[in-house]
Amino acid sequence: MVIVEQDASRTLPSPRMLRWEIFTVFAISLGASGLNALLSLVGDLLSRQSLSSQQAYLVGSLSTNNWLDLVLQLVAIAEDLMPVVLVFYLMARSGEPPSVMGLDARQPGRDLLRGAVLAAVIGGAGLGLYLTAYHLGVELNVVPESLPNVWWRIPVLLLSAAHDGILEEILVIGYLLRRLDQLGWTPWKAIVVAAILRGSYHLYQGVGAFVGNAIMGLIFGYLYRRWGRVTPLIVAHTLIDAVTFIGYAALVGKVSWLPPK
Repeated sequence: MVIVEQDASRTLPSPRMLRWEIFTVFAISLGASGLNALLSLVGDLLSRQSLSSQQAYLVGSLSTNNWLDLVLQLVAIAEDLMPVVLVFYLMARSGEPPSVMGLDARQPGRDLLRGAVLAAVIGGAGLGLYLTAYHLGVELNVVPESLPNVWWRIPVLLLSAAHDGILEEILVIGYLLRRLDQLGWTPWKAIVVAAILRGSYHLYQGVGAFVGNAIMGLIFGYLYRRWGRVTPLIVAHTLIDAVTFIGYAALVGKVSWLPPK
């Protein structure tokens, strides 16, 4: 396994301040999303309807005006990426460039290949797990996209997929695992905690989404330890979500195995 090295030339905050830093980053981003997702699931469970008869929307319209909808979509994506900017700032203040988490263009071919293979394996397994969980009644009817059929639909879906890959992999893998290393956590303890966090902010989709994304987190955490690079994980996550969004748009209502919109 690749263990993140400590460079004496870098000045890290004290352990106490590192813990506060981690708390702050996730309190305004994916940690808060995890709490909201849990509360959303509790609400769904308290409903008189079964989980499979309820819907969870991933990318939906934000306005009835198409041009305003486009602007709102782009602004929302940009705003949601601000925690990544915060992480880059906090790491830069400690003398840590993005390359310390393997976020660079030094291995474009290898990163793309690894990402594509990982996306095919994880994406295929994830689809099977989702359909199984949905038919068992422990998963909501997940609607990946419900955008109007206009010219910017596919570009926005691709940007949304890239947003998911960048935000989640930089925060949950590149940043969190590195900071937990610096706090002296064992590699697998850090990977498990990061995987549980990843699963938590998908709870609004159902228990199956929590399990599936937690497993994905374990795999991604292990591969990050082996490769020392977050870039192929961003590629993989982006490809998985892009195929999900665009595949759903193309197939919903046309194949019997996909839940109706």
